[in-house]
Amino acid sequence: MTATVSYDDVEVGTELPSKTFPIQRSNLVQYAGASGDFNVIHWNERVAKSVGLPNVIAHGMFTMAEASRVLTEWVGDPGAVVDYGVRFTKPVVVPDDDAGASLEVSGKVTEKLDARRVAVELTARSGDDKVLGRAKAVLQLA
Repeated sequence: MTATVSYDDVEVGTELPSKTFPIQRSNLVQYAGASGDFNVIHWNERVAKSVGLPNVIAHGMFTMAEASRVLTEWVGDPGAVVDYGVRFTKPVVVPDDDAGASLEVSGKVTEKLDARRVAVELTARSGDDKVLGRAKAVLQLA
């Protein structure tokens, strides 16, 4: 698979399509099984609250992975992500109800680099909280 976005068609300031990801407790259980991260703060409300959290929280790496989908869906190829890093600023709190939580992610091209690469910054929010800081990626375009 190759990137479907052409370097020549992208300008600094190009906005990636925003996306909202619903997050339920069942997603956390599935992620725990896939990742092997069974830390109780990701599934047990009593323990999460006993350590000062408002409720069960999503895994940081799950949040980071969901946010990266804005990149991969825009560029059309997960292999086009050359570099990606974030700083976790707030947890995504996932209540045990029908609504769960939501992660709203947007992105913007901030720089055109050499070798048909672009720098992208992501903004990720859950409710009023910015949950990822310094969320930056480098993408290899067609």
